[in-house]
Amino acid sequence: MQKSFDTPKIVTIEKVVDETPTVRTMYFSDEIMSKVLPGQFAMVWIPGVNEIPMSVMISREHGKAAFTVRKHGLATTELFSKKVGDKIGIRGPYGNSFTVKQGNLLLVGGGTGLVPLIRLVTFFQKSDNVTIIMGAKTKSEVFFEDLANKLLEGTTHKVIVATEDGSYGEKGLVTDAMEKLLKENRFDAVYTCGPEKMMHKVVQIASTNKIHVEASIERMMKCGIGICGSCCFGDVMACKDGTVFDGTTLLANKEFGYTHRSKSGIIDNY
Repeated sequence: MQKSFDTPKIVTIEKVVDETPTVRTMYFSDEIMSKVLPGQFAMVWIPGVNEIPMSVMISREHGKAAFTVRKHGLATTELFSKKVGDKIGIRGPYGNSFTVKQGNLLLVGGGTGLVPLIRLVTFFQKSDNVTIIMGAKTKSEVFFEDLANKLLEGTTHKVIVATEDGSYGEKGLVTDAMEKLLKENRFDAVYTCGPEKMMHKVVQIASTNKIHVEASIERMMKCGIGICGSCCFGDVMACKDGTVFDGTTLLANKEFGYTHRSKSGIIDNY
């Protein structure tokens, strides 16, 4: 009898890859996590610290998966500091997934929001024309560019990097690069994940151009299964109703892109 996905499982970190000075990818063996759909997430337990939601990164090795973490708060800093041989707890996967379309496809990501988009790439057809825009503040914080090119090798594709300070790739925000692309190209679908203000702009641009758009929403999550209500925004919960929502749903939500909840549940403006 298969165990419930809600039952925590202990896994061992088998490999750690430094992506940037503040971002690491940690690999582990788990058949279920290796096969999650693009957009699904896991709840990750850092023993003695906290449990946090994480998108599941792909691995090129069979039966393995990974988490890509940016050192930021207490829990992510503790996870970032884990080494090969250390153990963490996982449960899930949870949430829905991106709708896999075909044709000319545009992916727009920022920071660790690239993780579900990289997984999404592996679900596309060889005949699809895929463009990825990845954003970072500066050159030293750019990651997954080489991986994206390798995954799309042999297909018609383009990987565009945008840095805010112009130290690498195009200068400016990913949304600047997106608007420039849309002047000369027509896309069948847009997918985005990253900071919510960024996604809000991406969804607005795509909707204005009448392109199907989906975004994976990151909100404060404590349970991952729709009980605690921490990830509530508008009349939906990111964990149970998402994390992936279409543009029409998001633009009708008055909290999307404008407010978020702190750990205590207080609503704050972005």
